Amino acid sequence: MKVIIDRAIPYIQGILEPYAEVVYLDGNAFTARDVHDADCLVIRTRTRCNEALLDGSSVKMIATATIGFDHIDLQYCASHGIEVVTAAGCNAAGVLQWVASTLAMLAKEEGWQPQERTLGIVGVGNVGRLVEQYAREWGFSVLRCDPPRHEREGGDFLKLEEVAALSDIITFHTPLDSTTFHLLDERIVGLIPRHATIINASRGEVASTEALLAAPQRLCLDVWENEPNINQALLAKAFVATPHIAGYSAQGKANASAAAVRAIAERFALPLTEWYPNEVQRVERQDISWQRMCDTIEEHCDLAAESTRLKSGEEDFEAMRNNYHYREEYF
Repeated sequence: MKVIIDRAIPYIQGILEPYAEVVYLDGNAFTARDVHDADCLVIRTRTRCNEALLDGSSVKMIATATIGFDHIDLQYCASHGIEVVTAAGCNAAGVLQWVASTLAMLAKEEGWQPQERTLGIVGVGNVGRLVEQYAREWGFSVLRCDPPRHEREGGDFLKLEEVAALSDIITFHTPLDSTTFHLLDERIVGLIPRHATIINASRGEVASTEALLAAPQRLCLDVWENEPNINQALLAKAFVATPHIAGYSAQGKANASAAAVRAIAERFALPLTEWYPNEVQRVERQDISWQRMCDTIEEHCDLAAESTRLKSGEEDFEAMRNNYHYREEYF
């Protein structure tokens, strides 16, 4: 059995070696020659798994240590018997704390309390649900847009246009697919109040760069089109600007690595289904008041410092992302 792993995935080194030949490569350096005799790939978003990479290979499983799957050609994999497993929900709490830090910065800068703001959440899955839960507890009025959930469940979901027009802050947590590409375009930006803030911690291509460049609203961005070669004018414009690290908590990364190992263990009958990194402490979700969060979040997630660092150019986008010191979750 042969497994090829993105070398940037933490905690996994040495775990599969007793059971398989393991090769570590840079995520953007996987080639068809590398994977032709592999049984399993363990990847992040930087590895594009498509026909060009997989055709003629012996790959039976792709375990992506991410919540998204837009880097994988699911149709090709399904038609060639390649199982695809994601780490859905693995970093939801990490993204929540990135959003919380963003909200705390905005409140300090603009001088408001949650009871005075309406928060629109676009995409209410694993991440969006958690953002909704804490936002309601903190006192925000919350509006939700999630067409797939509305179709399944009914309820008080609104159309995107309604959420855009009624929100003081609108935050995007959708997957990237054909229905969400440039979901935030010039038309939707035109509906959002000029005083509002746009937050994107989903995928860069969910928002049109041109629409964001022309937007009068304040921008808080963790994801960008054409990563890592992002638009420098947009970088300079953003109030919060980070290199796709919203979910980069120690616990989120541990959850993702554990999910990948568990999937491989189940598929290939390895005794690793309960494995979790010893060096990471699990954190139980707990309530935290708005005031306490605002008083403590900077110690754990200092987005002002991270934005300054990215904008300074002292370290490029990909290097800053790959060398990021994983935050500890604390609520």
